[in-house]
Amino acid sequence: MSITPLAAVPSTPGTAPVFRGRIGRDARSGHYAVPHRYRLHLSTACPDGLRLAVGHSLLGLEAHCPVTLLPAVPDCPGGGHAALRPLYEASAHHYTGPALAPVLSDDWSGRIVSTHTPGILRDLDLFRPGGHDRLYPSGLESVIEAVERMCAEGIEEAAQRAGRAGADPAERAAALDVLLDTLGRLERRLSGEEYLADDRLTAADIDLWVTLVQLDTVHRCHLDASAVHRIADHRSLWAYARRLAARPAFGRHLDLDGIARRHHGRCQGLEAAGAAVQILDWAGHAADTSDASRR
Repeated sequence: MSITPLAAVPSTPGTAPVFRGRIGRDARSGHYAVPHRYRLHLSTACPDGLRLAVGHSLLGLEAHCPVTLLPAVPDCPGGGHAALRPLYEASAHHYTGPALAPVLSDDWSGRIVSTHTPGILRDLDLFRPGGHDRLYPSGLESVIEAVERMCAEGIEEAAQRAGRAGADPAERAAALDVLLDTLGRLERRLSGEEYLADDRLTAADIDLWVTLVQLDTVHRCHLDASAVHRIADHRSLWAYARRLAARPAFGRHLDLDGIARRHHGRCQGLEAAGAAVQILDWAGHAADTSDASRR
C-alpha cells in the first residue's frame, strides 16, 4: 500500500490542512504497521474522536497504539488544541492555523500521519492483534461506504438543516423528511438483525452508533418535540443503539458531559422543545456491563 506524502493536502484559507498519510503493510511504505510507533490524539466528546476510540477498543490496540485524550472543549481559537500545535508545526511549514483533532501521529518522527478519520480507522484495522475481527471485512466495503454516506448526509446534515435557526419552514420540513426517510431505511434493515452488514460488527456499526449518539445528544436540542417523537419511534434502531452502548468498547467511551460542553461552546442555534425529550438514557445503558464478556 502506498502512502500520501507527508505534506498536507491543500485546504481552503483559514482552515486546517488535511493530512492523509496511510500506514502500509511493510517497510517500503514508509509508514508501516509496527507496534508502539503510532499514537492517537482525540477527544471522545468529538464524534470523529469517539469513532476512533470505539474502533481502537474493538481492535484491541491498547498495547499497540497509545491514545492521548484531549479536552472536550478545545483550548485554542478555531477549535484547536494547544497540545497538538507542535505536531502541526513540525508537519506543515510555517503553519498558523488551528491544530484540530483527531490526529494519528508518528512518535518516531514527531509528525502527523493523518487527520482523516475514515483513513485512520482503515489503517488501524491493518495491525490489529490476533483474535480480533476486522472492521472492514473483504467484500463489505460498498455496504460500509453506503452507511457512511447515509450517516453523513441523511442523518447529520439533514438533522442540522432541520434544526437550523432562521431557516425557511419549508426547508426545515424537507430536511426532516430526509432524516426520517434515512432512519426508516435503517430501521427496516435492523428489524430482526443485530448488525448492519453480514451479521457481524463492522465499521458501519461504529459510524451509525456515533451518529445516533449525536442525533440524540446534540441535534435533538434544536428540533421540536413532535419531530423528536417521530425520530424516537424507530424502535429497532434505538434498541440497536442501546445494545451497543452496553458493550464496554462502546459505552465506556461515552463522555456525555463533554459532548454537552462541546456543543454549548460551539453552537449558535436556538434551543427547541425537543431538548426536553431524551430518546435514550445513554448513561444508564453505558453503565450496563452485563455484556462485558463480549467485545
